[in-house]
Amino acid sequence: MTLTKKLMTIGAVAGLLLVAGVASALHSPEHYSLFGDASYITPGNASGRAVNIASDPTFGGINFPVEAGVTFASLTTLSSDFRVEADDTCVGGSPRVQIKVQTPSSGVKNIFAYFGTDSAGLPCIPGTWQNSGDFLEVGRLLDTSQVGGTFYDPYVTALANYGSYPVLSIQIVTDSSWASLDAEHAADIDNTLINSTLFTYEIPVAANKDQCKNGGWQNLADDEGNSFKNQGDCVSFVATQGKNKGSGS
Repeated sequence: MTLTKKLMTIGAVAGLLLVAGVASALHSPEHYSLFGDASYITPGNASGRAVNIASDPTFGGINFPVEAGVTFASLTTLSSDFRVEADDTCVGGSPRVQIKVQTPSSGVKNIFAYFGTDSAGLPCIPGTWQNSGDFLEVGRLLDTSQVGGTFYDPYVTALANYGSYPVLSIQIVTDSSWASLDAEHAADIDNTLINSTLFTYEIPVAANKDQCKNGGWQNLADDEGNSFKNQGDCVSFVATQGKNKGSGS
């Protein structure tokens, strides 16, 4: 597939992923959501849980809303642990980070950062956990072609040209089943760092009784990652200050 067609494909799919997220804050590691073909997996990278994103055959990803007032220049750190499937590699622009920005005259567009060598990172090793390194540092390359730049735009140039652009949301996505021999592409994502917020994708620990009510216990765990079997189990963990552990399966 030609570079032009590759960029058109990425642009088309990115257009489908216009997820509104200006209202939610980025400071909480629980403020994210999965979309498309994305699901939790266990274990993660030296952790209890991670996220699998897949293109089989469409797309899957993670959306990170940002608080109002965030600009491209105010994003100073962006990295993630990742592991492409053993029969895949980093190909066809996937997996990648999409920084969704509001341009002055062209509407909502994306600045892309690619896992692997396209954004001047280390080569992808199939089936192995790696860290992307910081996409937003000197020496890294970004794809700013949607906002008027180039496919291989140095970060410092992108910062100078687009630093004032408001950021609406950030996504990690794969959609390159078309570029994979088995018509499927997948990667695991863990420990995503955006500025000072680390997204570990772990189940939140119950901190107060009210969190356990109205079905909330189903989305919580104790401090050892054990789930709760019902609301009372969750309340008991909180009331005993963690002595009574979750007894769910």
